[in-house]
Amino acid sequence: MQNLTPAAMVAFGLELGPAIWFGFAAERIGRAVQRWPAALRIVVPAVLAAPYLLVSISQHIFHWQWFALYSLLPVAMAWLLTHSAAADREQGGDWRDWFILLLLGLAVDLRWFESAWPAGLRALNELFLVDAGLYGFLAIRQLSGTGYNFCLRWSDWRSGLRELVFFTPVVIALGLAVGFIHPHRNLPGMGSALLRWVLIFFLTAVPEELYFRAWVQNLLERRVGRRAALVGASILFGLSHFNKRAVHFNWRYVLLATIAGLFYGRAWRENRRVPASTITHASVDWLWSLWF
Repeated sequence: MQNLTPAAMVAFGLELGPAIWFGFAAERIGRAVQRWPAALRIVVPAVLAAPYLLVSISQHIFHWQWFALYSLLPVAMAWLLTHSAAADREQGGDWRDWFILLLLGLAVDLRWFESAWPAGLRALNELFLVDAGLYGFLAIRQLSGTGYNFCLRWSDWRSGLRELVFFTPVVIALGLAVGFIHPHRNLPGMGSALLRWVLIFFLTAVPEELYFRAWVQNLLERRVGRRAALVGASILFGLSHFNKRAVHFNWRYVLLATIAGLFYGRAWRENRRVPASTITHASVDWLWSLWF
């Protein structure tokens, strides 16, 4: 991110905090939230608007409409998911779940809310949506089987790196064949390369794997089974890249991302662990950024 003023750095910390907190203590947070009065459970995520308030005031771009949106959206999500949890105790997937996932997906892909933020700080919008989704699906809905747990295990590395080995020759061969990737020489320092992998892991791979594997593929499995869910989530993952690096429909990116989704989904579903698929995803993006 650019434009990292002190206020922006505080806002980034405020948004990263809940994502990390849920990653290490989601079950404890969920149990604690369920003990709160119902009204409090629903209104408390309005505090997620604090980073927007901090950044917008410091940059002199505050607008009441955006503040209202960032305050009310997580509250509305919590309210809907409260009803979803009551109506669908078997967690087979309620229409409210899919409505919220559609809303979150379109908001990111079509960049609905990014104009609320200064240039260089629009990643804060995606982190806000991650936090709102984590609170709604893990604390309120208490969706099981997500695997959003960042107490890393050896099995996460084994699954993630295995799928990377399987996927790499496929993506290189196909990417070169369709003219999507172009090899180039790049020898960054070890520290720079490691930092790039960590940033991709947390800022790109974690949000996407949380959405497409922990939520979409997880819910689809309950309706259509493991194989169909893997294919369905992968197609949706591919389609989410239709407007990346192109003005019009980028069919090459969609094709390769769909195939990538199959390998990411395989890594996740082996032990239902988001870290496993995130390792594959981050490593693919990292290798691409370095040499293609």
